[in-house]
Amino acid sequence: MIRIYTEIERGQRWLDRYRGRKPIFACVLGFTATGLIPGISAAGATPRDRQFTCLADAEFLYNGPQPSPQYPLPPLEAGASPVLISRAAIEALEIPLYLFNAGLPLPPTVPAIDLGGTAAKCLTSGKALELETVKHLLEQGLIWGAKLADRANDSYVILGECVVGGTTTALGVLMGLGIAAAGKVNSSHPCCNHAQKLAAVTAGLDNAEWKISGQNSTPLELVAAVGDPMQIAVAAMAIAASRTCGVLLAGGTQMLAVYALMQALATEYALLWRPEQVAVGTTRWVAEDATGDTIGLAKEIGGVPLLAAQLSFAGSSYPQLQAYDRGYVKEGVGAGACAIASSLIANWTPAQLLEAVEALARRICEIQH
Repeated sequence: MIRIYTEIERGQRWLDRYRGRKPIFACVLGFTATGLIPGISAAGATPRDRQFTCLADAEFLYNGPQPSPQYPLPPLEAGASPVLISRAAIEALEIPLYLFNAGLPLPPTVPAIDLGGTAAKCLTSGKALELETVKHLLEQGLIWGAKLADRANDSYVILGECVVGGTTTALGVLMGLGIAAAGKVNSSHPCCNHAQKLAAVTAGLDNAEWKISGQNSTPLELVAAVGDPMQIAVAAMAIAASRTCGVLLAGGTQMLAVYALMQALATEYALLWRPEQVAVGTTRWVAEDATGDTIGLAKEIGGVPLLAAQLSFAGSSYPQLQAYDRGYVKEGVGAGACAIASSLIANWTPAQLLEAVEALARRICEIQH
């Protein structure tokens, strides 16, 4: 089920240490108006749909299939929300779930811890967030990272995200940190829209007057310029949690950007963290996406073990799930990390995970009809 793509020895030690341990799953919800740029994301068929993707995913992650959800899962160009994968694992394996609101335009309909952030403006403005908001989210993230580590009780914390447009803000943060990420990131499209992402990020960095080489401002100012509220909250949570427990950053491009941000924050503000406790966990669809270069990006950042669940839905009886193997959606809402956890906790195979996801899909169909 699990393959290690970078930092193989460190990744193997991480897996050996946490095999058989039940994690807790914290999913951090955020919003950036970047996700409303036409065509930027496939996580919702239209810009209007994408305003509610995060709310719908949070509701489904918490409740599972319901007869009349306040926010139904959004229609996608193709495929089904990755929240099905996460929900299937946490429901079957009884993984404790915490939801955090780092900054949404509307409040979630299910219980979520409010971190007191705000939704981000489009990164093209170069003024995505107020610097005070970013500082506040850093402080809250450090507090909650320590609390989650206490509750993880010598196991590990999965830190997931739900941010539509987040791979574009990830590119912004990576490039702002001086990492050669252009052409390497992923997207929810079957073929990554690199030119569109790069144009948006370049506009944002230019408007922020950010200099990619030479003397730069702080990592917090970078997030304020072109980032989103999830990034700083998760980076801070992971730094604090790594001091006493394991951390699995759940995602591809977005969590590699968070890892790079952690490195920068730790250096800039002398924050203690334990890199050997942290790994990035995603899906094979992201790690092996031929239209990006996730492995190259992980190596460019350095020091990060990239793990991926070896999923295949090609044999599914649901066309929406088959779409994953054609490159749609790929990851989100902690899907890859929850799949990795299912193997570590219960030795699930990819076939067993698919069975659990299909059982969930069946329940949705039964409710809808």
